[in-house]
Amino acid sequence: MDKKKVRIGSRRSRLAVIQTEELVSYIRQWCPDMEPEIVKIETTGDRRLDVTLDKIGGKGLFVKEIDRALLAGGIELAVHSLKDMPMEESGELPIVAFSQREDARDVLVLPEGVKVWRGRGVIGCSSFRRRIQAKRVFPQAEFKMIRGNVTTRLEKLDRGEYDALILAAAGLKRLGLEERISRYFSTEEILPAAGQGILAVQGRAGKDYRFLQGFGCPETSVAACTERAFVRCLGGGCSSPVAAYAEAEDGVLHLRGLFYREEDSFYTVESMSGPVYEAEQLGISLARKLSEKYGRKI
Repeated sequence: MDKKKVRIGSRRSRLAVIQTEELVSYIRQWCPDMEPEIVKIETTGDRRLDVTLDKIGGKGLFVKEIDRALLAGGIELAVHSLKDMPMEESGELPIVAFSQREDARDVLVLPEGVKVWRGRGVIGCSSFRRRIQAKRVFPQAEFKMIRGNVTTRLEKLDRGEYDALILAAAGLKRLGLEERISRYFSTEEILPAAGQGILAVQGRAGKDYRFLQGFGCPETSVAACTERAFVRCLGGGCSSPVAAYAEAEDGVLHLRGLFYREEDSFYTVESMSGPVYEAEQLGISLARKLSEKYGRKI
């Protein structure tokens, strides 16, 4: 019997393909009647490396072309890093599964062969969220924009264009580059982006995706739901430093969220807990509490 072909859309970067291969491996192991195939798609976000994302349209630039392919039927599924997806989910292209979360922390990376860094010099970091938090950790450092995939950034670092980088632990680990990590930042030092370390599988509305039940992770799903609800309620996106991180324990969800006030560059991180079955409401409640407490209307 011929196998049903399942075309899975992915960005072209090595990291994106490795992440997509996690879903491919799952389908090959658990869905013997299906034959997965990766379709590599170049996105606008991958092409435009000369400016920060907030100046050319935000996070949607990493998914726009892939969304089109899904809508047109050129692919049946797509795999994304959840932190790169817009906070507003499309009714036509729902998220149908979340992977188990990889390490959500941010990390410091030093040039090859450098073991000690005293916090002075240039840190390559384009994320506003990382930058404002890392300034408290390294008050004497200078922060400079850097774009490109992980390998490109590491090459720039090793050529001496930067003294250090701040990257996501998850990406380095998935690439097999964990040995490049010089220091892990706790989530108290640098709160991660909503969805960091999570892979999202996107499909088309009305299709049957029950075969992905074993790939999905319930604990990750509730964490992703509350983190994204928090950022969505605050109106945060690519240009905003809003961040959120949630963990479930014994039926209770613990959420920490970052609130930023543009008028005076004030920011704070506060927390709230609630039952896992009220994940979305927990994110909304913390966002509203911070907005009311610090004088900004939603």
